[in-house]
Amino acid sequence: MSARCSLVVNGKSVRISTGDTPLEAALAEGMIASTPGLHGAGLLGQAAGPASRRAQARSRRAESVKLPLPRPQASVTLPEVRPAGAVKRTGTVTGLAQLGPRVTEFVVTVTRRLPLEPGHQVVLSVAGAPPLTLGPTLRVDGSAELNELVFHLAPESDVPGLAAEFCEAIRLGAPVKVKGPVGRAHYRPGGGRLVLVSAGTGFAPIWSIARAARYIEPAREMVVLVGARDPLDLYMRPALDWLRATGIGRVTLVADRSRQRPPDVRPGPLTAHLPPLRATDVVHVAGCASTVGAVEVLAAAAGARCYPVSHPGA
Repeated sequence: MSARCSLVVNGKSVRISTGDTPLEAALAEGMIASTPGLHGAGLLGQAAGPASRRAQARSRRAESVKLPLPRPQASVTLPEVRPAGAVKRTGTVTGLAQLGPRVTEFVVTVTRRLPLEPGHQVVLSVAGAPPLTLGPTLRVDGSAELNELVFHLAPESDVPGLAAEFCEAIRLGAPVKVKGPVGRAHYRPGGGRLVLVSAGTGFAPIWSIARAARYIEPAREMVVLVGARDPLDLYMRPALDWLRATGIGRVTLVADRSRQRPPDVRPGPLTAHLPPLRATDVVHVAGCASTVGAVEVLAAAAGARCYPVSHPGA
């Protein structure tokens, strides 16, 4: 086969090499010209201009330059980040205080600090009582040392149970074994409105969450609902005053019994005063099983995330 052939373009005979396109042949004969395009690239057939030299036949052109591609690097597998597991510590009861007629605060000083987040729980073991799971908190004035675990407990003398047995075994200087963290109701920054609900001494983990949130997310909307069986058991007023001073306007106190109820304490069940929940809300509830279960149902109906904590003796 001949290396050249004839082609008629616009009535004019053009000799081209086998393998060339009609556009390349027209450019070689000067019938159309290229013009500079973006970034200096030639845009073909856009305006008149000097004809370029005839391009070499495709069969005689040099091999195209192939740029070496970067070699794929070996994939690096990063270690999976897992939440810290429960660790064990030993400690000693270093503080006992009466916060209300039926509410006791005790402080355990551990040998080494536990890796806890606000809202986590720990398992406490003391001689003479079964192990008890409680949520560490702060004192009602917000104070606590790094190696201190502060707990609130309300044993009912007329209702024997784990909390009552545990309180009877607690005394100053008593050795205590601590294991934690346990539970998944810890504080998580970010998200929607923070709705914090507590019944009785369930305020302990709720107080630790509320205090942390005010420092970490001062602009986050927060609603605090606190309840007790008796108005005299609302021992957390100094903590609530601090929350109000930081800008939390929606703080509601509720008591089941109406005897000696102050004007700022509302009557009735705690859930009756819960604000309408939104799907974007994040709800933390701690206290007796009945209160926790009722709030869980309301949160599920609204599509809100709910993190429950059952608090013995609440």
